[in-house]
Order: sequence, then C-alpha cells, then structure tokens
Amino acid sequence: MSMKMKELPELERPYEKLEMYGEKALSDAELLAIIIKTGTREETAVQLAQKLLSLNNTTAENLNYLTTLTTQELTQIKGIGKVKAIQLKAIGEIAIRIFKTSNYKKTVIKFPQDLAKMLMSALSLKKEEVVKVVVLSNNNEVLKIEDVANGTINFVNIPMKDILYEPIRMKAPKFILVHNHPSGDPKPSEEDIIYTQCLYRTAELMGLEMMDHIIIGNMKYTSIFTNFALEERRKKT
Repeated sequence: MSMKMKELPELERPYEKLEMYGEKALSDAELLAIIIKTGTREETAVQLAQKLLSLNNTTAENLNYLTTLTTQELTQIKGIGKVKAIQLKAIGEIAIRIFKTSNYKKTVIKFPQDLAKMLMSALSLKKEEVVKVVVLSNNNEVLKIEDVANGTINFVNIPMKDILYEPIRMKAPKFILVHNHPSGDPKPSEEDIIYTQCLYRTAELMGLEMMDHIIIGNMKYTSIFTNFALEERRKKT
C-alpha cells in the first residue's frame, strides 16, 4: 500500500514545503497536488499529479497541455472525479487569463519574436484555429489585440473585412495578423501565403500597413514576412 501524504516527512509534503521554501521550490507534481488536495487509498495526491503529468503527449516541456484536456479526459484517472477535474480546468483558465495580453499596452513590437512570445502560451497548444489581429501605432506600440475567429472557420475562408475592421475602426496605421496551426507545425501552407499576399494588397488600398503575419505552432512560430518574402514587399525594397 502506498505511503499517505501525512506519513511523508513534513518537508516533503507540498503544503509544508511551499510554506517553508516558497512556491518556486515545488515540482510540477507538487503544485498540482496542492490543487488535487487528496489522493486515494492507494496513491497520494502527488502520485495522482504524476499520473496527470503523464497525459502530456505533446513535445512541450511545460504545463500548457493541461489546458487542452477535457473534464472527461481528466476523470479517466482514478482519484480525479468530476469536482477535481472542474477545479483543474478552472485553474488552467485562470492561468490563461492571468497571462493573457491584458497588460500589452505600451509594449513595442520590434521583432516578430516579441509578439510571438506574448501569444505563444495562449495559442501554441490550441486544438482549434484562432485568429488575432494586433493593432499597432506608428511606433509599433500595441494598441489592441482583437480576436477575429476562434475555431469556427478555416483561416483562409475568413473575410478580409473581418480582419481589417478593427484597425480601420481605430484609425490605426499598422497591424499584424496572427493565427495558430493546431497541428503544431507553424510552416505556412500555400493558401496561407496567397491569402497573406491578398490581404497585404487590400490593406494597402485602405491606407493600412500590414507589418507581418505570424503563425504559431507547438511552442514555435514562423514569420511569413521574414521567411517567405512577399512579391509586393520585394518590389518596395
């Protein structure tokens, strides 16, 4: 029979360890065990958390994958019932909202990686396509990040007016388009590139400058403007 949490040495118990050494001293399993709270007759909360961590079938070496698990998948682990599964889902959503780009204002985008880092956690492990428009000022300061579509439509079928609406409404001079590839591979398809070319020309006619189109995969990204030079941009250089 497994050793119970109360039978562990005091400083090996997650609650006591956090109190003594701080939250950064805890492993992922120990942090999750604090949320799970109780184990079963056979396993401690830490052991249940380790089983939860074993569900990571992605290449990501972080806890982002937890936000993609459904309550049904979580309850497949013996000892994690409906209530614990809901608590874990709630914690995951809180984490997303904490790190959501609500504090992006005053951020200046100098390089594609600046924006990719801002949105990587929110988009890298999404199971559906998400499309965002990042509205910029003249000096590339982020004014707003607007969700255009979320899993309801194939990216290349989104009307361009939906993408350009917010920059035009705000009378902003520039914008960057961002979308994710649920497959995890951020390499743009031929359709992605053709759509980007058309959007670039359309934005130019509207007096807007399209600065980039960034595609986010599984903890990696591709800048179309950096890696796949557009014919229209080549003509200007």
